[in-house]
Amino acid sequence: MEALLNEWLWQEEYWLPPGISWQDIEMKEDEGRFPLPRDLIYTLPLAFIFIALRYVFERLIAVPLSKHLGVKDRIRIRAASVPKLETFYKQKSRQPSQIEVVSLGKQCGISQRNIQTWFRHRRNQDRPSNTKKFCEASWRFVFYLISFTAGLGSLINTPWLWDHRECWRGYPKQPVAEAHYWYYILEMGFYSSLLLSVSVDVKRKDFKEQVIHHIATIFLIGFSYCANYVRVGTLVMLVHDSSDFLLESAKMLHYAGWTRTCDSLFVIFSLVFLVTRLLVFPGRVVHTTLVVSLEFFQPFFGYYFLNGLLLVLQALHIFWAYLILRMVYKFVFLGKVERDERSDEESEVDDEEEEPEGEGDECSWEQRKGTINSKLASLANNCVLNNLTNQRSINSRLPKAR
Repeated sequence: MEALLNEWLWQEEYWLPPGISWQDIEMKEDEGRFPLPRDLIYTLPLAFIFIALRYVFERLIAVPLSKHLGVKDRIRIRAASVPKLETFYKQKSRQPSQIEVVSLGKQCGISQRNIQTWFRHRRNQDRPSNTKKFCEASWRFVFYLISFTAGLGSLINTPWLWDHRECWRGYPKQPVAEAHYWYYILEMGFYSSLLLSVSVDVKRKDFKEQVIHHIATIFLIGFSYCANYVRVGTLVMLVHDSSDFLLESAKMLHYAGWTRTCDSLFVIFSLVFLVTRLLVFPGRVVHTTLVVSLEFFQPFFGYYFLNGLLLVLQALHIFWAYLILRMVYKFVFLGKVERDERSDEESEVDDEEEEPEGEGDECSWEQRKGTINSKLASLANNCVLNNLTNQRSINSRLPKAR
């Protein structure tokens, strides 16, 4: 079975240009390292190592740093313990319909308004805190910054960074430098760790797009390594890392409440993202793989598969560029970035809605009491002013009456 699988999977027409066999690209030890599929086995244990490192990093570095920068978590009202409502919330829906609210009210003996309040409090209770978001953003910031710096350092003197035709000169018999080997292995291990932890990370509006992005990235890194598209692959990773660390740093400052610095970083990130993802990536990288590569070999399965994955990434870039431009619009016309367009699924506005009066709603009652007191004070002041005005008018008319 294994021999049959290997024979089917590693057919030359899938991985190599027409007229080239596996024997043609065999290298001697003194010619350098040639990428082998078995090298990617190390990325799976490396993904678990990244998850363990993230756990240690968040607790020993990110949490203390969040307190030092002034990250504050919103105090949320905990939902009362109602077993039937809790079961419905976990097993059926977080947002019941009006018919379901009526049914739950009859089962629990609770009014419909209190049922809706309970579900709102329960949803707010599950929403991730600012500290959790800060820790996640800081971990990604550290990796992307190190990855971009190391990747740029390893590519700055390579000929294919400046002349993209060098990506294909001598293909597929191209040796892989040790630095680029580790660049590949570490990037694939990191994105594998993100995919494994996606269920416990902060869920945002683009959750599905993020999962597609991680899967496409892992397939792209793995396939390009096995087919020895390493030179193009390093350019793709460098383009992506160039803006990712700016985004994560802006998120960190947003959660810490550093509005002005966050807005400045957001503007820089937007410019870098739009230039690299909408101009450099399609105009240089995708053009190289789609057009320039045909000067060196005829199209084959690997050519179509690689470009298909790159076009999937480009579609995601366009989607995220749309979200960024929406935020730029808010920044220009409203004067600030109100919130991340990719923020967690339920708007934070829910926390600020007026809650119905009920047991355990001390915070809401205090807010309403303060509002009532202020209105009463204003009404009293108006009454005093009216009395004084009336008294002056009466006094002014008294001499005329005499």
